[in-house]
Amino acid sequence: MALRIKSGIKRNRQNEKKRARNTDVKSDLKTQLKKFGAALESNDPVQIAQALKETESKLKKASTKGAIHKKTASRKVSRLAKRASRASE
Repeated sequence: MALRIKSGIKRNRQNEKKRARNTDVKSDLKTQLKKFGAALESNDPVQIAQALKETESKLKKASTKGAIHKKTASRKVSRLAKRASRASE
């Protein structure tokens, strides 16, 4: 459906930009979560701590930008920290 109203056209442009940005952020998050999983497999406490720090940072940034919900990011960070502490025992 072709939009004819100026505000609708602009809104469509904005939505496309936001969608592209959110897709990039979410893709980056998935990659970081895989890196965290690889760090857990290594059983190296230093590497796990570093990966947790990076992953937590990216999750919080994604929630700040609106790509994911604030509570979703918080829940994921909590679960990752729990896994990290279990792995380092």
